[in-house]
Amino acid sequence: MKSPAKKSGISRRSAIQSVLGVAGMGTMVLPQTSYSASPGHFADYSKVKITKLETFLVKPRWIFLKIHTDVGVFGLGEPLLEGRALTIQTAIKEVEPYLIGKDPRHVVHHWQAIYRHAFYRGGPILTSALSGIDHALWDIKGKLLNVPVYELLGGPTRDRVRVYGRASNAEDIKKRKAEGYTVIKTGVAHKNPANIVENPAFIKYAVDNFASLREAGGPDMDIAIDFHGNISPQTAKVLIKQLEPFQPMFIEEPCQAQNVDIMADIARGTHLPIAAGERIFTKWGFRELLEKKAVSIVQPDLCHAGGITEGRLIAGMAEAYYVPVAPHNPMGPISLAVGMHLAASIPNFLVQEQVSLGEGYMKNPFKLQSDGTVMIPKGPGLGVELDEALMKDKIGHDWKNPESYNALDGSVVDW
Repeated sequence: MKSPAKKSGISRRSAIQSVLGVAGMGTMVLPQTSYSASPGHFADYSKVKITKLETFLVKPRWIFLKIHTDVGVFGLGEPLLEGRALTIQTAIKEVEPYLIGKDPRHVVHHWQAIYRHAFYRGGPILTSALSGIDHALWDIKGKLLNVPVYELLGGPTRDRVRVYGRASNAEDIKKRKAEGYTVIKTGVAHKNPANIVENPAFIKYAVDNFASLREAGGPDMDIAIDFHGNISPQTAKVLIKQLEPFQPMFIEEPCQAQNVDIMADIARGTHLPIAAGERIFTKWGFRELLEKKAVSIVQPDLCHAGGITEGRLIAGMAEAYYVPVAPHNPMGPISLAVGMHLAASIPNFLVQEQVSLGEGYMKNPFKLQSDGTVMIPKGPGLGVELDEALMKDKIGHDWKNPESYNALDGSVVDW
C-alpha cells in the first residue's frame, strides 16, 4: 500500500516540510539523519515473528548472531565471551525456545524476560548471550521502521564518533598519527609479567616507554594506558604516580575490578582519570563503581554488559555523576556499530575503542576520517551489512585465552 504522499507525487519529506512551513517554520529543516532510504512502499509488519537464531564463529575470535523473522528481515548481533565461544553458542541455543514465535520489536520486554527468568542472574555468560540478542532485536526493529537505531533512542547527539587506535612504541604512534588517529591506547611495557611488588627497573622501563610515546605523539595526542587488570594495587599506585607528568588520557583497569573498594582507593590517590568497566555487567555492577567513585570514566562492553538496552541506562547513570562513557570494544564490526549507535544517542560519550572497521567483513566498511572520527551509520537498524563472500575464509576458530606464568617460579599470573 503506497502512502498518500506518494500518490500525489509528493515525497513524504516534502510533505512534512510543507506542513512545517504552514506552521510558520518554513526555514526549519529536519536533520538528514532522520531519514533512511525510502522503501517506496509500506509493508504490513503488523505481525512479525522470530523464526530462528543462528550463530557463527568468526575469525579471529568473534561470534556473529543472526535472528531471523517470518517477514524476511533479520537482525545482526555480536554475542561474545573471549575464550568461551562454544559456551556462548550453547547459552543462545538455550534461550532460543523462548524467542521463537515472539514479536522481535518488544526489545525491552525480551531483555527483562531473558534476564529475570534465569534464577541465577547476571554474570558474563548470561549477559554476553543476552547482549548479542539485544543487538539483533534493535537491528530488526530499526529495519522494520526504516530508521537507524539511534533514532529510536532519541535521535543523534553527534554526527561522528571519535575512535582510537593502538601503539606500543614511538614508531607505532607516528604511523597511527599519519593515519589520522588523535587518540591512542597502549599497554604497560614490560619484559616479564609484573610481580605483586615491582622494583624500580620495572617501573622505569614502563614509564620510559610511555614517555617515548608522548614525545612521538606530541602534546595534542591523547594517549591512554591500559593496565589490563594484571598490575597489582601495590605496583599500580607507584606506576601511576610516575606516569602523572606525562598526562595519560586515562588509566584503564589499574587492577582487577572484583574489589571496587581497592579501585576507589587507587582513584583517590591520583588526579589522573581512572577508567574501567569491561568486566562489569549490567546497571547493578556499574552502580557500585559510580557510587564509590572508583572510576571517572566508565567502559561498558556492549557485548558483555547487557547490549544497547542496558548500555543506554548505564550511560544515564554515569551522566548523573559527570562521568563520560568510553565503550570497550576489542571485537568485530557489529560490536563497533552497536557502540556507535550508543555514542550517537548519549550526551556523555568520550571515545570509542575499535580493532576492526569492517574491512573483509562488511560490504561498506567504516572509514577513518582525517579528524580521527568515524561517521555514524545512517542506514536502517544498525546500518551494517555483512559481506558473506568475503567472510567465507573467516568462518570458524578455536581461539583460547593465553596462559601466563611467572618466569621465576611458574605460578599463574594474569594475562
